[in-house]
Amino acid sequence: MSMKDIHARGLTIDPRTRAYLEPTRMIWTSGCGETSEVIHPEGLLAGNGWQVTKEAPNACLLRHKGESPGVLLDFGTELHGGVRIAVVEGRTPERKRSIRMRVRFGESAMEAMSELGGPTNATNDHVPRDSIVDVSLLGGAEFGTTGFRFVRLDLLDEGEIELQSVQAVFVYREIEYKGSFRCSDPLLEKIWETGAYTVHLNMQDYLWDGIKRDRMVWTGDMHPEVATISAVFGEHEIVPQSMDFKRDRSPLPMFMDMPTYSIWWLLVQHDWYMQHGNEAYLLEQRDYISGLLRELIGKVEPDGTINVFRPFLDWPASSNPAGVTAGVHALFVLGMQAGARLCRLFGEEETAEQCEALERRLQKNIPHHADSKQASALQALAGLMDPVAANREVIAPQAPSGYSTFYGYYMLRVRAEAGDITGSLDSIRAYWGGMLELGATTFWEDFDMAWMEGAARIDELTPPGKIDVHGTYGGYCYKGYRHSLCHGWASGPTAWLSEYVLGVSPLAPGFRKVRIRPHLADLAWAEGTYPTPHGLIHVRHEREADGSVRTEYTVPSGVIVVTD
Repeated sequence: MSMKDIHARGLTIDPRTRAYLEPTRMIWTSGCGETSEVIHPEGLLAGNGWQVTKEAPNACLLRHKGESPGVLLDFGTELHGGVRIAVVEGRTPERKRSIRMRVRFGESAMEAMSELGGPTNATNDHVPRDSIVDVSLLGGAEFGTTGFRFVRLDLLDEGEIELQSVQAVFVYREIEYKGSFRCSDPLLEKIWETGAYTVHLNMQDYLWDGIKRDRMVWTGDMHPEVATISAVFGEHEIVPQSMDFKRDRSPLPMFMDMPTYSIWWLLVQHDWYMQHGNEAYLLEQRDYISGLLRELIGKVEPDGTINVFRPFLDWPASSNPAGVTAGVHALFVLGMQAGARLCRLFGEEETAEQCEALERRLQKNIPHHADSKQASALQALAGLMDPVAANREVIAPQAPSGYSTFYGYYMLRVRAEAGDITGSLDSIRAYWGGMLELGATTFWEDFDMAWMEGAARIDELTPPGKIDVHGTYGGYCYKGYRHSLCHGWASGPTAWLSEYVLGVSPLAPGFRKVRIRPHLADLAWAEGTYPTPHGLIHVRHEREADGSVRTEYTVPSGVIVVTD
């Protein structure tokens, strides 16, 4: 068969790049003795390359004489992909030309050292991260597709092998970071960059929630992810591709996994249009959007009671059912507001009026937020609660205690709308900075400030008297090592810092008109870029001696600037 014949059958071209990284650190080796030896482990840090050669003076020797020898490697940062192992030579009692090894990936060092199951809940869910593989002698092979930073290798068969190299196979999209953020606080810069990198890693075949787990398209998770993509990468094809994927897999009257996530799909469509102004793409959604709105409207009783299966905000909110009820109510209001605006663009006046009628009905009987930070944030964003009151009464007290990595973004937005930029920055430093303090290089599926007490870093083996934060904590579907330590919904501070500190937000679809309104709070200066369909916006804000803020900016031709 020729290449022409193969192309005629149809090919799916992988849009991603593959790169190869050497390990940066050897964290652990098994002890050497009569039954097991690891000789010259530092050779795996020598950059020996992939091409196998019989002359390999830097090779690491693993010798199994009754007990498995092993090593634990650190690749320095969270990655998506696997490993490729190059073996120089080996000897087994049966003179086999392959030998069995156990490969364990971990987002934390302790996860890579774990056994499946047990109280720490290590799993192979969604994709294997703990496998037994056959490694050819005088050859090499690649194994694994997951999210990881750490890899443990153990020789299982008696005999010995010489490992020439172990490289990470890094699979990612090669895309330009068009947006940027710099300021007088290096920690905030690092948090902006980490949020951007977290979402970048999840831009795989589609826009995923996490690269270890679930590796799926969830439209609720997508909302903060898409806000980050707009601020960092600009308009990218992965967003409409992922949105269309969920639309096509969820034909009406189905919802996208749950009604609240269908509302998030609607809100992403609205925000994506405001950011990029792609009217042709939006018009393709006309029938689905109007049909979805009618399905949602049909779920509300005349008295305003919302009858939906699986009402859901985020996992930490689930322990407060009254708060979930209030938050779902606010999400419906947000959906109707966005739906009415979109329907008028389509000329769907009747559906727009139905959306506005339902919004008025929902405003007549507003459930109490039940002290849920998630619910009060949504209520304030929907106009059901004053942002100042929501911040003062619910969100700011004990903050960032009670935050979640997903809904923290909306809490920050409300605090900014209430004028509490200082409180917002303090929470970002403590909460997202807390993950960095524990060794994170990407942001997590969930995090609680209480986990900081007595916690070991995730890039070390837990010392005596310390707590393994990855294996010990987590709840709901993310207990222990099942917890994803690279989750796109946690990237909210990246979008928030660009929107509120740099102060850049669209006032017309596709940034035909932009507001530039900085909020420096305790910062001496901040500067950065924001991508638009017309080109980059450049801004710099600096506090003068008298306390005023001097702003300089350049915008693409034809963009109208409002600075009130």
